[in-house]
Amino acid sequence: MRIYADSACDLPKSFYEENNVKIIPLRVQLQGQEYDDVIGVDIQDVYGSIRQGELLKTSQASPELFLEEFSSLGQSREEGIYIAFSSQLSGTYSTAVMMAEQVKEKYPDLKLTIIDSKCASMGYGLLVKEAVRLREEGYTAYEIVEKIRFNAQHMEHLFTVEDLDYLAKGGRLSKASAFIGGLLSIKPVLDVEDGKLIPIEKYRGRKKVFKRIIELMEERGESLSDQVIAITHSDDLAAAEEMKALIIENFHPKAVEIHLIGSVIAAHTGTGTIAIFFLSKLPKD
Repeated sequence: MRIYADSACDLPKSFYEENNVKIIPLRVQLQGQEYDDVIGVDIQDVYGSIRQGELLKTSQASPELFLEEFSSLGQSREEGIYIAFSSQLSGTYSTAVMMAEQVKEKYPDLKLTIIDSKCASMGYGLLVKEAVRLREEGYTAYEIVEKIRFNAQHMEHLFTVEDLDYLAKGGRLSKASAFIGGLLSIKPVLDVEDGKLIPIEKYRGRKKVFKRIIELMEERGESLSDQVIAITHSDDLAAAEEMKALIIENFHPKAVEIHLIGSVIAAHTGTGTIAIFFLSKLPKD
């Protein structure tokens, strides 16, 4: 069984190599050149450019790569699952669906399920990791798809950004709000609803934001002590470790993973972003 995931899940390159997952890289434009995310660009070069004030551009995954990968799957007669970045944040899911339909003209028995995760970063990454675990435990493709769709529907994203200007440039906040927020050290709390980025609250100072995120986790999470919780950061490991300590102190989860935000997500959030991912409801075994 083949599992595909695109680079917006913010898993490191080593994960794909060690777990037999095929990466579908989105692309980032850096200093006038376009690179494949994860496999073709050094993330520290990306963060360096962001700090120098470069406004990075990103683009969806290559249609030709989907065509190549799905054709190979059709020829092999294996089953395949592609878990995709939220269709509300990228055109990659729609391109994958279009390419799969094209491949079915040549391989009508193509066994491929494409899942619109409606998730981003490690909210999406946790789904991919769960799919790998289920495959290793011998679950069928149908069972894996059902469990991943359930988790996707119940995946919570809570995050904050250091610089509101990046959200303003992306149309998420007004420029006036970003300007005022910068002056007053106002930090937003945001989440993802139906695959879309939604600012929900604002607080002055990061400590108040972190405290509110913990409160929201308690309100929204189910059996957090039985979960693996993920944190991602855009080159601010100290803040991620601070958040991890608060989560462990309050919820005692099975584990807390910290991952670096990849270039595609970082291009739209800037440096200093901290994001937390967990389930609002656990699947039944």
